[in-house]
Amino acid sequence: MISRNLRHFRLILAVADLGSLTRASEANHVSQPAVTQAISKIEREVGGAIFERTRNGFFLTPRGEVLAARFRRAFELLDPALADVSPRLRLTVSQAQLQALIAVREAENFTLAARQLGLAQPTVHRAITQIEEEAGRKLFERASYGIVPTRACQALAQAARLALYEFDQAEADLAEFEGREVGQIVIGAMPLSRSVLLPQALAQFRALRPLLKVRVIDGPYELLLSGLRRGEIDLLVGALRDPAPIGDVVQEVLFDDRLALLAGRDHPLVGRHDLTLHDLAGYPWIVPPKGTPTRQQFEALFADAGMAPPASILESGSILLMREMLGMSDHLGCISRQQARAEIEKGLVAALDFATHLPARPIGLTLRGTWEPTGAQRLLLDLLRGAVPAETA
Repeated sequence: MISRNLRHFRLILAVADLGSLTRASEANHVSQPAVTQAISKIEREVGGAIFERTRNGFFLTPRGEVLAARFRRAFELLDPALADVSPRLRLTVSQAQLQALIAVREAENFTLAARQLGLAQPTVHRAITQIEEEAGRKLFERASYGIVPTRACQALAQAARLALYEFDQAEADLAEFEGREVGQIVIGAMPLSRSVLLPQALAQFRALRPLLKVRVIDGPYELLLSGLRRGEIDLLVGALRDPAPIGDVVQEVLFDDRLALLAGRDHPLVGRHDLTLHDLAGYPWIVPPKGTPTRQQFEALFADAGMAPPASILESGSILLMREMLGMSDHLGCISRQQARAEIEKGLVAALDFATHLPARPIGLTLRGTWEPTGAQRLLLDLLRGAVPAETA
């Protein structure tokens, strides 16, 4: 583990940029022994030299290049937000203070934030007070239900979260030099990905990286997207949005998928080749929630024909619930064809003979625009790209 001393990290970058201990110490108004001590401490922690010492100056080793690149990315995210609050914070703020700021911003309560961090409440309160005193202004305002972060505080907390994420990534990158697996990969999984893309890619990944921690999180798209943007989730896998939901994420199409209209095996509409929308509208439906691409296409199916969607709707994106409901009732279901493929092939449900003529849905990856994956994360991305269903590739 690298000690998260932000001032030491800035000294490392100064030596890398200036190639000299003397110039780095002068630029940062510290003694040359202080710079030497910072370098030695970090080199002990990372298990090897980060600078090559020569007569012509200091030059980054491969380890040092990895470390400096992550430090640089972190401060490019953090420094503008610090400057907006107070230019002096760039010199004085610590990681502990930033962690307290993030926790209080999320919890909107000092006691809850302290509990989350495993610290005493006065410790967290003192950390926020120190930042506010340095900034010369309040970062939180009191409300009836707690404390509310100012706009500048929200921006700083977001930048700090992403900067701390880069330090975590640095440790994972450095572990590659020794063949160790450090850190984790967090995947936000939308329904289709859990049955089509992820199982194959994760099985292959686990064979190659048996010890690296992987977490798969499911939930509403909006929550997954929020986690991605905050740096809590590394990548999202599933249906893409058109247009992209916000400018700081990028989407990568892996394949196109179409909708399937499903029924239980004994449903009266199964086997008919003359189905109309009026036939479909007369039955209750199970469809994914409002706002999802599948639901939008389902509603467009009727809207394009000048019809209102069916009145009886049960909202769920679960193929398991849909399968069971179709088997014991006259409900119809609308879901991704790829997601339902196994159920159709096993005869657990039947696909209705009705051509929707709707455009294909793009399925793929959603990533932060500024994200720089580690070696392990790049491996998983490559495996996901290779896990495209054969009939859609």
